[in-house]
Amino acid sequence: MNLFTRAQPENKTIVSPQNPPRLNLDRIAVIILGGGEGKRLDPLTKTRCKPAVSFGGRYTLIDVPISHSLASGLSKIYVIGQYLAYTLQKHLFQTYLHYGISQNQIQLIVPEERDSQQIWYQGTADAVRKNLHYFSEIQADYFLILSGDQLYNINFQDMIEYGIRKDAGMLIAAQPVTEKNATRMGLMHLDKSGRVTDFYEKPQDEALLQQFYIDQISLAEMGCNAKPGHSYLGSMGIYFFKRQTLFNLLNEDKREDFGKHLIASQMKKKDVYAYIYDGYWEDIGTVESYYHANLALTRRFKNSKEGLQCYDGTSMIITKTQHLPGTQVSNCKLEDVLLCEGSIVRAREVTNSVVGIRSVIEQGATIRDSILMGNEFYERPPLELGQRPLNPKIGENSLICKAIIDENVSIGNGVKLINQHHYKEYNASDGRLFVRDGIIIVPRGAVIPDHYIF
Repeated sequence: MNLFTRAQPENKTIVSPQNPPRLNLDRIAVIILGGGEGKRLDPLTKTRCKPAVSFGGRYTLIDVPISHSLASGLSKIYVIGQYLAYTLQKHLFQTYLHYGISQNQIQLIVPEERDSQQIWYQGTADAVRKNLHYFSEIQADYFLILSGDQLYNINFQDMIEYGIRKDAGMLIAAQPVTEKNATRMGLMHLDKSGRVTDFYEKPQDEALLQQFYIDQISLAEMGCNAKPGHSYLGSMGIYFFKRQTLFNLLNEDKREDFGKHLIASQMKKKDVYAYIYDGYWEDIGTVESYYHANLALTRRFKNSKEGLQCYDGTSMIITKTQHLPGTQVSNCKLEDVLLCEGSIVRAREVTNSVVGIRSVIEQGATIRDSILMGNEFYERPPLELGQRPLNPKIGENSLICKAIIDENVSIGNGVKLINQHHYKEYNASDGRLFVRDGIIIVPRGAVIPDHYIF
C-alpha cells in the first residue's frame, strides 16, 4: 500500500445515468500541462520551469495538481514538460517514486526529435496534439486536463460526476471572478442547463467585458453563492473531455490553444458545459500572485474557500521527503509565520513570512512580509574552480521587507532590503537583485555583501 491509498475512495467507480452500469476511475487519464517559459515569474523561472518553482517553503507548484488527482482516485497521470524539464523530472522522480507511486502512474513527456525535426509546443492544445500518438494508446474513456501552476482544493470526482451526468463532450471548470481578474481569463455565458453559449478569452475592451457581466441573482440561479463584486464567470483552465471529443477537436482545429481557439470550435457542437466551482483557486501567473498566495499560508483559514488546504488529512499535498530535524528558534519574536523543517532561527523578529526548509537566520535579523524559499544544503559545495563560497543564510542584523529570497542565497551582515526608492520594476546591473510588482527578488544562488542597502 502506498501513502496515497488512504486518501482514495474505497470504491473507485462512479454511477452515471448516461452509462447505466458504472464507470471505473481507472478509465480516466490526467494530463498536466507544464506551461511555457514562465516569463511573468522571471527571475524565479531562470533556473527552473514554472511547475518546479518552490511554494510554501517545502512544496513545488506541480505537487498541487498531482496530489489532488491522486487523492481523487486518479492514477494515470501524464505531465507534459518543455522548458528546463530536467528540474521537473528530478522532482517527480525524487518525490513520487519514493512514495510507492509507480512509473506507470506518473509519467513525464518532454519535446523530442521526430523525423529529424525538434518538436516544440506552441500552446496548450498544441502540447496535447503533438502527443496524441501516446494518448491514443492509453486505456481511457475520458481525459482531465490540468495546469501545472495553479492552487486549489478541488475534489475532481465531483467535476467528473457532473460531466458524465451532463453527457458533456467538453466540460470547463469555471469560477465567479472580479472585473480585475476577468481581463486575464476566458469569460463565458451559460444557459439554464449549464451549457456554455458564449465564450471569449481575456477581453480587454470595456464594452466587450460588460457583455459578460452576470448579476448576483443569475449566479445564484446557477447554484453559485458568489462574493460581492465577483460578477463574471471565468474559465479556470481545467477541462474534462470525452476521449473521442478531444481527439476529433485536436484533429479538426489545428490552432494552438484551448482557451483562445478550440473552446469556440467545440461550442458549435453544443456539448460544452461548465462546472461551477466556488472554492479557493489561484492561478500563479505573476510574481504578485505567487507572493500573496505564499503569504496566505501563514494564516489559518475558516474553510476551504479562503485558501489552500495543506492540513486536510483526506487530501494532503505531498512533496519530497527531506528527513530533516525540527526547527530551532532562539529568542525570536514570531508572528504569523510558516516555519519549515530544518531551519535555524536566531533572528530578532520574523512576521508574516514563510521560512523554507534549511533556512538559517542569524542574530538580530528582522524578516517582514517575506518569503524565504529555503536551501538545498547548509554548507555550499565547492565551485568548479575549487573556491569555497559563502554558505546560504540571512546575516546578522539584516532587515528584509517584502521580498522573495530564492534558494541557496547568502545575505551578508547589516544588509537592508527595503526597496527604499519604491521601485515597481527594477533589474540590478549585476543580476543580484530584481523588483517585480514592487516585490524584491534575490535570485537563486545570489550573494549580497555585508552592509548592502537597497
